[in-house]
Amino acid sequence: MFRSQPLAKAALVIRFLKPVTWIPVMWSFLCGAVASGAFGFEDLLGRKFILGMLLTGPLASGTCQMLNDYFDRDLDGINEPDRPIPGGLISLGGATALIAVWSLLSVAAGWLIHPLIGLYVIVGIVNAHLYSANPIKLKKRLWAGNVIVAVSYLIIPWMAGEIAYSGTLTLPALAPSLIVAGLFTLSSTGTMTINDFKSIDGDTLAGIRTLPVVFGERGAALIAAVLIDFGQVLAALYVLRLGQPVLAALTAVLILPQLLLQFPLVRTPREMDVRYNAIAQNFLVAGMLVSALAIRAARP
Repeated sequence: MFRSQPLAKAALVIRFLKPVTWIPVMWSFLCGAVASGAFGFEDLLGRKFILGMLLTGPLASGTCQMLNDYFDRDLDGINEPDRPIPGGLISLGGATALIAVWSLLSVAAGWLIHPLIGLYVIVGIVNAHLYSANPIKLKKRLWAGNVIVAVSYLIIPWMAGEIAYSGTLTLPALAPSLIVAGLFTLSSTGTMTINDFKSIDGDTLAGIRTLPVVFGERGAALIAAVLIDFGQVLAALYVLRLGQPVLAALTAVLILPQLLLQFPLVRTPREMDVRYNAIAQNFLVAGMLVSALAIRAARP
């Protein structure tokens, strides 16, 4: 199953699960919980929150990352040849077994929080297949790949957090979170585009039509910057509409550092992509939490 020394197996599995990708999903769940109006500091050590963090971190996010590695193993052989599958550290059979077990654990964890969240997990896993697996492989189809990833990273976990703690599962009660999560998903689509710069050479060879491949580096960086800013501006305006002018202003102010970093990003995308995401993402996710607090404050 694993082509590595026994003592390195745990580290190898963790690497296969790609922990760096868990954080945005876990944060979205937290924002949804805060927006519900029923989540407090005392809930941080509660069973529901711990399950939510496990679900949106190593379980569901880990499952989707393993699926992406499995279906992209040929492409990773070009872009990231040291990943576990193309590097020969995990066999295809071993990867399949891990994905199956992790999928079941993810659905079970979601169901324990709320049956509807169990359904959300299934949708997220289906999205991961649509993104990576042939013949559909949405990542080849320009906008579609980044949109479906952004939805899975933001709307699904945000609404899962809201549902986990909200006592009222009606459309009017859930609408503010749906709107704000949707607007930040627009911004997140831009962020996903920036992630594509690191694999532009392999994507070009494989015929994968990402924005950087189709529009060029500077063109894609400009499109990404517009999406990132536009989604957050709309979120700030919606927070203002909720009757929260101070939080709306704070959401808007958090866009400014990102805007300043976007000028060098557009000039030299492949030199700035990692640095941009490492710095600018902090302000974007802070805006998410501020908007969640605004939804909470606007509840009757």
